[in-house]
Amino acid sequence: MDLKRFSFARQLFPAAGAALALAVLSGCANVALTNLTPSSLPENPSGIYTFTLRVVPKTSAVVPDSITPRIVVGAESHDMTRSDVSTEIFEFDYRLPPNQNDIGYYYLVSYNTEGNGVMGTHQAYTALEHAAVVSRYVLSLEVNRGPVGARIGVLGRGFTPQDLIGFDGTPVRTVYESSTSLGFFVPALAPGRTYKVTLSSAAGNSFVGTFRVDTSDVTVDPASLTLTPGQKQPVTFTITHPAPPGGLLLDVTTDIPESVIMPEVLVPEGQAAVTVTVEGGKPGAGSLFLKGYGSGEVSIPVSVAAGR
Repeated sequence: MDLKRFSFARQLFPAAGAALALAVLSGCANVALTNLTPSSLPENPSGIYTFTLRVVPKTSAVVPDSITPRIVVGAESHDMTRSDVSTEIFEFDYRLPPNQNDIGYYYLVSYNTEGNGVMGTHQAYTALEHAAVVSRYVLSLEVNRGPVGARIGVLGRGFTPQDLIGFDGTPVRTVYESSTSLGFFVPALAPGRTYKVTLSSAAGNSFVGTFRVDTSDVTVDPASLTLTPGQKQPVTFTITHPAPPGGLLLDVTTDIPESVIMPEVLVPEGQAAVTVTVEGGKPGAGSLFLKGYGSGEVSIPVSVAAGR
């Protein structure tokens, strides 16, 4: 890269600010510069962020020990140090000023060449880059598969009580645990499939990962209910394996909601069965349904007859 051309670009930089896009040094045959710093940096308590550059000589004329990278942030230029990971990687720890979450920067590399008894001094620079410091991000799902009703954790930072987890875009039952942890119950969807999991909030949607809904079985005793209004009947739900951490939520629905009065069915953690009391409401006939079990749905006939 011609030194005069660089000096002219450097003079323009303070005046043009973020609007100036410095050209990548694609025409320079001596070194290749690769920015290894991600465009989004998770917020950390120390407010220090590492910027990383790889410098690879493209010809044997480059003197390796002469490679001297610097990072330019605003009007300040900082020396970068060679990483312990590789002799081609250089790093700089930048302390972010208070109340700032966007960093505009570029890299400037000085180096020497030597060949045929001729020595030269050169400079190369990258395009103007930007890195945003984000206070909200998702790290991972605790697990990526499980049965319908299992409670699954999501790890990250910046969560709020208004956040919702979605499967293929449809919100599911979400539990806010803390600013670094959310939970959700695997919805009653067709088992044997993998679904896209997203996090939705006022700030937008974020991809969390994928989750496979596994097939599971449940038995209900008694297999049918005949009640009168106000009559109570214990009903036991049994699953094939002990419930995972957080318990297993059985999403029981009915087509006669005014005829059936019953609590939420949650198999406690480590147990394989739970008993709840079902009470007859208004006269009617229909069923209780559990989707996502057995061949796809378990049905329990229910009849509530008018009392004599």
